[in-house]
Amino acid sequence: MKRTEIPNRARKVTIRLQQAEYDELVQRFTTTTCRKFSEYIRDVLMSRPITVRHRNQSADEFLSVALKLKKELTAIGNNHNQVIRKMHLLQDKRDLVGWIAGQESIQNHLLEKVKELGETMDKIYQIWSRK
Repeated sequence: MKRTEIPNRARKVTIRLQQAEYDELVQRFTTTTCRKFSEYIRDVLMSRPITVRHRNQSADEFLSVALKLKKELTAIGNNHNQVIRKMHLLQDKRDLVGWIAGQESIQNHLLEKVKELGETMDKIYQIWSRK
């Protein structure tokens, strides 16, 4: 299979901008999917379509909260697995009473986090359903 050769860009165009103009171009560039500033400038100059990324603030907020909750729920799940393993290794069943009490506090913590996740999801749903 032959490789298509891309011709080198041999011509150079230099323009002078005020700092505010340059800052505005850079700001617009950061909202696009262009990988390089020069690519963005060429697209603007040649009137080519530019894909702009749109950020959804409520989705960003939800994502940050959901990631924190995921981390906490993973830690709780790991703790739960460790407790179950230790319970299986107990020789004296009287020790089981202490482990069950500890397990109840872990369960309550887990239920709090699940409730928090549900409340956050409800808030996000309310915001998104208004649009």
